[in-house]
Amino acid sequence: MIGVFRIFGRARELQRLDESLRDKGLHPRLLPDAVKLTVVRLLRNESGKDSPPFALYNQAAELLVYCRLGVQGYAEENGLPALDAVEGRLEAAFEAGDSLDARLVLLMLHSNLVQPSVIERYDLRVEAEAPASDLS
Repeated sequence: MIGVFRIFGRARELQRLDESLRDKGLHPRLLPDAVKLTVVRLLRNESGKDSPPFALYNQAAELLVYCRLGVQGYAEENGLPALDAVEGRLEAAFEAGDSLDARLVLLMLHSNLVQPSVIERYDLRVEAEAPASDLS
């Protein structure tokens, strides 16, 4: 809890994520801390470790930055080969269903942080689940 007040600074995991976001062209303040904390939790669950490998932060940052900046912004920051790679990952995530990549995109979508051009390009939407019926 003390880390929240930044008495001892940001947690190492958040620092790693912030660094990865910067490396991919997004200022870390453009993602709320609540989203970043959820990303760290997802990365911990995926890796099975309290401190996931740095490469996993970079992979997550690629998708987060793509969602936030959109096609043009991501291409300007990272180049066309990186754009092709991240779009390939997105398409694979949509086909696979429940994967880390799919959960990251869903998190960004629920947080209203996905660029409208990305939403339109992939026809992204969150469909509300029907409430459970109490009739048995």
